[in-house]
Formats: sequence, C-alpha cells, structure tokens
Amino acid sequence: MQVTETLNEGLKRGYAITVTAAELDAKVNEKLVEAQPEVEMKGFRKGKVPMAMLKKQFGQRLIGEAMQETIDGAMNKHFEDSGDRPAMQPDVKMTNEDWKEGDDVNVEMSYEALPEIPDVDLSGVELEKLIVKAEDEAVDEALANLAETAQEFEAREDGAAAEDGDQVVIDFVGKVDGEAFEGGAGDDYPLTLGSNSFIPGFEEQLVGTKTGEEKDVTVTFPEEYQAEHLAGKEAVFSCTVKEVKAPKAAEINDELAKKFGAEDLAGLKEQISERLEAEYAGAARAVMKRGLLDKLDDLVSFDLPPSLVEAESKQIAHQLWHEENPEVQGHDHDEIEATDEHNKLAERRVRLGLLLAELGQKAEVEVTDAEMTQAIMQQARQYPGQERQFFEFIQQNAQMQQQLRAPIFEDKVIDFIAEQAKVTEKEVSKDDLQTAVEALEDE
Repeated sequence: MQVTETLNEGLKRGYAITVTAAELDAKVNEKLVEAQPEVEMKGFRKGKVPMAMLKKQFGQRLIGEAMQETIDGAMNKHFEDSGDRPAMQPDVKMTNEDWKEGDDVNVEMSYEALPEIPDVDLSGVELEKLIVKAEDEAVDEALANLAETAQEFEAREDGAAAEDGDQVVIDFVGKVDGEAFEGGAGDDYPLTLGSNSFIPGFEEQLVGTKTGEEKDVTVTFPEEYQAEHLAGKEAVFSCTVKEVKAPKAAEINDELAKKFGAEDLAGLKEQISERLEAEYAGAARAVMKRGLLDKLDDLVSFDLPPSLVEAESKQIAHQLWHEENPEVQGHDHDEIEATDEHNKLAERRVRLGLLLAELGQKAEVEVTDAEMTQAIMQQARQYPGQERQFFEFIQQNAQMQQQLRAPIFEDKVIDFIAEQAKVTEKEVSKDDLQTAVEALEDE
C-alpha cells in the first residue's frame, strides 16, 4: 500500500492511497480462510471445500468488503502515525472508476485537520462572581404569589353579577347542528372566568351572568382543534349558572405554609429564600461564564477549520432566521445566507469549543453515567406519559446522547477553569444582576 501526500495547506490535507491488486487479493484470501471452516457445499464435508471453489463462489462478493476494510485500515494507520485529528468526516473517493478485478485501487482522501491548541495559563484569569441575597421584599412578593395560586372562592351575595376572575359553577350541554356531542356536557363544573381553559370566546360570554341564570353561549371550535369532527364548527352551549363565587386570596400563615410542604410560615420563607438565591446563583453563573469565555477568547488564537466555521455559521443564520420568523415551523424555505456577523460569531464559538474540548481532555473531565441519566430524565419530563419511550429513544440514538452530553461536559470544564482562575465575589442587588443578565441577551 502506498500513501502519498498531495495537499498540505494550512489545515487542509490531501492524500493519494494506492491499494495494490496483490494486497486486495491477499485480503480476500484471508477472509476465505477465515470462513472456510464453517462453509458447507454439496459434495464436500463442512470445512473441506477447496479454496479455489470458495474463491469462485464468494470471491466477487468479498472484494468490496476487502477493499473497504483495507482503505479504512490505511486511513486509521495514517491518523495514528500523523497524529492528525480530522475536523469532520474525511472525504474519500475512488479515482479509477473503471476499476476491474486485477487492477490496483486508487483512492483520494481529503480533510481538514484540527489545529494544535496552545497552552493557556488559567491562573492569570481574573473573574468576578456576583452574589445576591434574597431580600425580604422579594420573599414577601413570592409569598403573595403563592397565596394567589392557593386562592379559594366564596359565594357572592344574591343577585351579584359574575366578574372576570370569578368562578361560576355551571351545568352545560353543547350542541353542533342541534345535536349533542360526546364530551360536550358537564354538571357542577367550576369554571374560572379568564382562565382560558375553555374554547376561546366561551368564558367572556358568562361575565355578567347571575346565579340561576340560563344562557346560550355560541362559540366556534378552532380549525386546529384536536377532535377533527368538531374543528372549525360552530357550537351552542346551553349553560345554567348555579353559583357565582368571588376569588379570595389565601391568608399568609402557617396553614398556607403547610399546603406547600413546610412546617410553618418561617419554614416556608426559608424555602423561598433558598430557592430565590439558587435562581440568583444560576443567573450569576451565566454572567461569570460569559466573562470567562470573553477572556479565553482574548487569550488564544489559532487557525480554525473552515468547514467547522461554515457549518456553525449556517446553523446560526438558520436559527436566528426562525427566531425572527416564528410563524414558519418547517424547514422547506429558501436557503438562509450567512452574513459577516454570523461568520464572526461562528469563529468565536468554534474557537472556544475547540479550546474547551482540549482543556477538558487534558484535565480528564468526564460526564458520568449518573449525570447522563439525570439529563435524560429532565428531558423526558417534557413528554408526560411517554418517559419510557423517550428514554429508550435516547439510548438508541448516539447523536441525541451527544447533544445531551455536550452541555454537561462544557459546564464541568467551565467549573474546572474557574477553580484555576482568581475569582472575586461581589455582592450586588437583584436589579444589578438583572441588568447584567439583560446585557448578555443584548450581545
């Protein structure tokens, strides 16, 4: 076998690989010898079929296998000897398309090599970590929100009209074209007006009704309604208002605390404080991470594989276009052209991605099975009732596993770098932290 370099320009590499006919024939013979003990053929005992007959019977079929394995072996040996790591799957093609048995096999291989990543002195990196304490005002606001979610309803005085936000207890029967339909009736149903839990337009028509009143509510089912036989059709619901109730916020006391799993009000406040400070810590970490990435981006410079930058730039352009055109759900639109701004952002992402991967590898950072399981379970919660199927899907999909593993790996590398850097803590207000987070979103 002969491997000849044809291109060495920046990170671009090209090689001509020649597999001689003799090498290919030897590989075929090797496969036949390996298979011979298990082959049965009429007129011969198992394992006693002559090689010549085996070659005549199976040789053509094995040539393709032997060719592929020989070329793969040559590529693997090249990467092992050269130390090159291809940025993307190498482009491999056979150049003598008129090849026939007995000819040498000529192959061209081209790829972009990953660059050498320079060493970075992380001890010189200085970072600022924002610290926010949960203030009494924020805890009280959270308590008030909890009390609102735990609100109850009490009957209004006789003759009072229902207002938006009230609860009306109704009996109802829905009909389409004068015929009742399955699932369109209910008794003693507590409906909160303004909750948008019924068909659009339904609840608004019950505002102003009173206890004992009967009212026909006319609505049109949405075109995309889940029950196809009702989608887009007009329906009339005959409603009887049995009771009108006004919302009453739950009192902020020990009883409220017990509803949310705390022993008393003091314990609930403590839980809220811890939750708020955990949220603040998460936001502060995002701010510190951006600062760290900015510093790393300034510290290093190296050649980038054009194919990786181009792929990342196209992905950025495509993602931003969909954010600007949320009404377009599919991807059968015209190709989105990447701009200089997209290319610049892509270069930063590729550079930092390669750097973090190198630092993580050198530090022997690994994503554990437990961390992967936790990540999969978090994703699975988005598909209630189908968690098991989702779990099995991830287990069988290497690409999805990598998508889940990548952010975990990156966060662990970020933590490793932060441990080496000089981190200064700075206590700030919630508003200061919010301003810092908004600044990230504006960049």
